Amino acid sequence: MRKQNLAAVALTILWFSPGAGGQTPPPQPEQPSGGSPERVLPQRPNAPPAPATQRTQRESDELQADILMARKQYSDAAQVYQKLLSQEPNNAILLNKLGIAYHQQTMLGQAKRYYERAAKADRTYANAYNNVGTVFYQQRKYGKAIQAYEKALAIRTDIPAVYTNLGYAYFGQKRYDQAMAAFRHALDMDPEVFERSHTTGSLLQDRSVGDKGLFYFYLAKSFAEMGNLERCVNYLRKARDEGFQGLAAVKTDPSFAKLVNDPTVQEILQAPGPATAAPKPPGA
Repeated sequence: MRKQNLAAVALTILWFSPGAGGQTPPPQPEQPSGGSPERVLPQRPNAPPAPATQRTQRESDELQADILMARKQYSDAAQVYQKLLSQEPNNAILLNKLGIAYHQQTMLGQAKRYYERAAKADRTYANAYNNVGTVFYQQRKYGKAIQAYEKALAIRTDIPAVYTNLGYAYFGQKRYDQAMAAFRHALDMDPEVFERSHTTGSLLQDRSVGDKGLFYFYLAKSFAEMGNLERCVNYLRKARDEGFQGLAAVKTDPSFAKLVNDPTVQEILQAPGPATAAPKPPGA
């Protein structure tokens, strides 16, 4: 079995408003190119920002820090968040944002400390617990990551990205059935959860994974069970291109029974992918 190394950190920053399941991007002058990630305390409402002439200095400072984050100027953003926190040391939203600024600089210890402070400041802030989980995940402490994600889900069950994070952590432990259950839950809520574009915000989604071929195979399996041929084919192709050697299982796996005879699926099964050492077959 080939050694499975964790891929480079791939974080997506998502924006989730309190008490709502949808994604609402905050105002920003430009979108970041990628990377891969409120209730008790006041926060900016889900509306366009007020004209500059109507903003307070405090609002302008936070908006400027958010803009710096969107531009990937994380160190500069951290300085502005620190300045704001000197006046509002228990603001969970600012503490969480500062944690993300450190996280994006791979300063995981600093990031975790601020996420934990955010969670302590607001025990109902699911994003902070989720972000603690992403730190543990990147440290390969999958059990602790799972615990953190479950704390987030105990507070809010309507965020698909937290379920995908939970699935990745189970996947890291090779608990594939639990991983599939978490992925399926996320996909039931949002079929595009694995394809969403990057945007700034307050919740991290870690998309790094060790064995990409096996991961794509399981996503294909999930979409097959949902009857989604297009996405099933997409991820089967990705699995093949990553050199996954277990595609023959598609012919006998009940999950693929309704799609296996599709010409596109048959074409993928017959076309060889890049040659690699064979991984341990799923379920073995």
